[in-house]
Amino acid sequence: MDAETSLFESSEMLATFISSTPVLQDSWRLCSLANTSASVVTDQVRGIAYVAFSGTIMPPLADPSCANLEALDRPPDGLFPPLQQRHAQHQHEDPPMLHAAILHHFLSLYTSPAFLNQILTVIEKSKAVVMTGHSMGGAVASLSALWLLSHLQSTSSSLPVLCITFGSPLLGNEALSRAILRERWAGNFCHVVSNHDFVPRLFLAPLPSLSTQQPHFVRQFWHLLMTSLQSVLETIQLFRSVLPFVQASAATTGVGWVKSPFSPFGNYLFFSEEGAVCVNDAAAAVKMLELMFTTASPGSSIEDHLKYGDYVGKASWQLLMRKSFTQGEPPESSYEAGVALAVQSCGLAGQESIAGPAKDCLKMAKRVNPLPPHLNSANLAITLSKNVPYRAQIEWFKESCNKSGDQMGYYDSFKLRGASKKGAKINMNRCLLAGFWDNVIYMLESNQLPHDFNKRAKWVNASQFYKLLVEPLDIAEYYRTGKHRTQGHYLKNGREKRYEIFDRWWKGREAGDEENNKRTSYASLTQDSCFWARVEEAKDWLDQVRSESDTGRSDMLWQDIDRFESYATRLVENKEVSIDVLAKNSSFTLLMEELQDSKKKTQQFPPQFPAFWNEEMVP
Repeated sequence: MDAETSLFESSEMLATFISSTPVLQDSWRLCSLANTSASVVTDQVRGIAYVAFSGTIMPPLADPSCANLEALDRPPDGLFPPLQQRHAQHQHEDPPMLHAAILHHFLSLYTSPAFLNQILTVIEKSKAVVMTGHSMGGAVASLSALWLLSHLQSTSSSLPVLCITFGSPLLGNEALSRAILRERWAGNFCHVVSNHDFVPRLFLAPLPSLSTQQPHFVRQFWHLLMTSLQSVLETIQLFRSVLPFVQASAATTGVGWVKSPFSPFGNYLFFSEEGAVCVNDAAAAVKMLELMFTTASPGSSIEDHLKYGDYVGKASWQLLMRKSFTQGEPPESSYEAGVALAVQSCGLAGQESIAGPAKDCLKMAKRVNPLPPHLNSANLAITLSKNVPYRAQIEWFKESCNKSGDQMGYYDSFKLRGASKKGAKINMNRCLLAGFWDNVIYMLESNQLPHDFNKRAKWVNASQFYKLLVEPLDIAEYYRTGKHRTQGHYLKNGREKRYEIFDRWWKGREAGDEENNKRTSYASLTQDSCFWARVEEAKDWLDQVRSESDTGRSDMLWQDIDRFESYATRLVENKEVSIDVLAKNSSFTLLMEELQDSKKKTQQFPPQFPAFWNEEMVP
């Protein structure tokens, strides 16, 4: 209990805050206009651009495959590049996938010049954008928001984007949800769900089971949406297809249960007659979707899908009214009181068989991520300060290498180190710092840190300094242990993901005036953290060209070597290297001497006679 009393249950309070803003009402107003006009409707309110998608239009789906999930890499290149690139970095995972019918409908809009012109025109002079939609229109709005976020990221725009859906079906699989989390976009989505609406729960049942009972399930479903659910008997049939799976899943822990391939993402705002709660954990959202639906009837499921205007209209005053506990004694702790208020706001407080699992669900979500992002960020800052001694010891090692009589420099001293205690200590510090920064990236990708964390100067600068200081040691260890012989060179086969992420952070920062200042002395740290990896590759090319008898292959190797020489010369002339690079016995200095010597030999002896410029006599 002590651990729980230190927590604070905020799902009901967060729902109160969201409902008190005019964004929900403005969004629903536009959704109603879009449904009435069966078109995409745009408006600008208080400088915010609203784009609403109709939930009553859908082209005929003659292809049965539209009932399936489709990989995100199927759309045209450049449509969702950040999400596609995320999958390329996690190829051991399933690819992000979308509901094929929703994707095809979005593509039909996207390929229309009129649609793109309408969207880009309305957001041109706006300070923020809200994509919204009801029913299937909500799913299209989500996909449009993903496209817009991808587009704005490619143009380095900071325009805020929010997507608000009402009664929207699930859009994609768990891999899509993970990719959105890693891209820091989950906070851009708010899905409003009423307690008995069956449409958001439609894909909680496994697709094969639905297809067995309804051969033309998806086509019938969209047809019902197009006709505003007038075909009540067919709707009841769909309802009865979904309810048994939802009820059975709600009563289990999920072990051995056939799960749907669909997964939620973003924030879920659940409405009932008693109030509302907001959750941002995918597993908790699925459980709440199931639990709140177990008492639904065909009539209430249809009614709830069409009455979002009523929920939104009374939310702003209903949720601000003071609540009192209606069941039993008041809880002893503030945390338990928050949980009890949340369950009551869900309309489940009087149903003992459901209230207990609902409480467990909310507590589970809080245990998964017990602290708010800003507190996690503050704790990380404390941990970062505790890591300063590890970094300082590496800096001391670097300085001692620069003053050493062997004149090898930082990189080569670590690469050629023996079994000394000093070398072992520095290597341990290297591993400890890697563990800290890997944890930072994990927390960022799992939505445990503020949305702008990777843009904060403190962390951008700290990660850049870490990369410049430590990555040369990683490169040295990679070649010291001979991994390049089995895995290939470092740049393509050995570089850790964290360094690639830190590259993006640094490139995305707001550069100051110092970027244009010319250096008057050598840098304290070489400004390309991969410099030594390029040196190792150039050494390999030079070794290869000495024994290469094929003229074409030899020319290609010399071109690579010449490009490296130009690159290295530019860095040295601009003083963007540390002084240790120019140490008398450093790998770089020795390489440049060998390179100049090899060039002289190639001028004396053409490549057709490699034995001569290898100083070997042919018998």
